[in-house]
Amino acid sequence: MNAMHASDTDATAFSTLIRTASHEQHTEAESTTFMGDMLGGKLGVEAYTRYTEQLWFVYEALESAAPGLAGDPVAGPFIQPELMRLPALERDLEHLRGPDWRTTLTALPATEAYAGRVAECARTWAGGYVAHHYTRYLGDLSGGQIIRDRAEKTWGFAKKGDGVRFYVFEEITNPAAFKRGYRELLDGVRADDLEKQRIVTECKRAFALNTAVFLALGEEFPLSA
Repeated sequence: MNAMHASDTDATAFSTLIRTASHEQHTEAESTTFMGDMLGGKLGVEAYTRYTEQLWFVYEALESAAPGLAGDPVAGPFIQPELMRLPALERDLEHLRGPDWRTTLTALPATEAYAGRVAECARTWAGGYVAHHYTRYLGDLSGGQIIRDRAEKTWGFAKKGDGVRFYVFEEITNPAAFKRGYRELLDGVRADDLEKQRIVTECKRAFALNTAVFLALGEEFPLSA
């Protein structure tokens, strides 16, 4: 069965479709009060630390599943070791919380739901896993750099050092070229049009799950009037 059709021109390339379809949710996630306050320097380092802790649960779900999906025809091409974030995240948490950071690590209910959905897709649906992979890693390579810059300036972390290593992809020397290559993988994903629509829908769900984490963090760190 050939999943490609004559209409699959650059204008409707899957990477374009997936980006435009999730644009609204992406904007909503970025414009939550918590993210705005954190990037605006209005919150203390504790809020940033708590956010970093929540990321750990999501990436643990993504990356613990990666070896088992490496040979999968759909998800396998996306499993690239230079993307892996857990080691950097754990260094950041050690810097932020101290050597015993694991003993105080807790997931918000919204984070549990997000990580749980990632794990479920990893177990049962490779296309869904690709949707979560895309929303996380391409976001980190793009908007994540803004967070790193603000964090360094606001809380005095060393440039690309402990505390912000999560945002530093040391093995990716040319992020623009890497993102181009990633989009080419999306365009060549082994999925028919119906499956592609399902993946796009899961991308939207991933953004909604992410936004729910931001909203929960906003409740935990309200700005005092």
